Amino acid sequence: MHVQTSSTDRIYAGSMVNELNHESRRLRVEGLLNARDLGGLPRKNGTLTPTGVFFRSENVDWVTPAGWDQMHEAGIRTIVDLRSAGERAQDTQPRPDWLTTLNVDLDGRDNADFWKNFWSNGLVGTALYFLPHLDAMPERSVAVLCALASAPHGGVLFHCMGGRDRTGLIAMLLLTAIDAEPDAIVDDYLETVRRADLRAATSNRNNAEPTIEALCQTYGTTTEGAFRAALAGLDLAALLASVGVSDADKAALTSWRGKVQTA
Repeated sequence: MHVQTSSTDRIYAGSMVNELNHESRRLRVEGLLNARDLGGLPRKNGTLTPTGVFFRSENVDWVTPAGWDQMHEAGIRTIVDLRSAGERAQDTQPRPDWLTTLNVDLDGRDNADFWKNFWSNGLVGTALYFLPHLDAMPERSVAVLCALASAPHGGVLFHCMGGRDRTGLIAMLLLTAIDAEPDAIVDDYLETVRRADLRAATSNRNNAEPTIEALCQTYGTTTEGAFRAALAGLDLAALLASVGVSDADKAALTSWRGKVQTA
């Protein structure tokens, strides 16, 4: 089975997004393997997304005490947790006093009518559910975006369990908000896919990516193709308008908390 991924030598808008770029963006925190800064990616205007603003990762309950020190050194002061209350209840590790945690359940699993078409068939593990979820429950993603935009001072890290799907959806929205190059947004999503063997080994599980790729192919696409379709079909302005986002939150979102100038 071949999982379609972007070449590490792909050029985006005149900037090479290669292995060096991936390593420079990696958030080195003991206990995390899928953590990175969303900064350093090319934007449509030729600049790069600001560093130190938004970070993505897998479950931070795996962070060690030394890892929390590393996270503090990286400037992160707030965690936005995308998991459900049931998932959060399984956490066992303490968190430092300097950290603010905001819990915003992205899934909305109580919406049984929606999830009956995506949960048991495995589509919840693909980008094929992204646009339907945004259409059915726009308020959930927008609530996450508003929490990210209005968080206390400092860097903000958001996460789910594996840092792949829920985290990938929010990363897509954040990067779109700041006009990142589409291919760069895709490459960020695929970086988690490329690290699948390492993620699987540390959790004593099999690499699920071949199964996910095969599932996508039964729907006439691929892992990458499903994400590209979601990105192409995203109308962020309409999403924000549908929930009535305040001007302040919208400005904070599109400027990445005031780090870039907006028109």
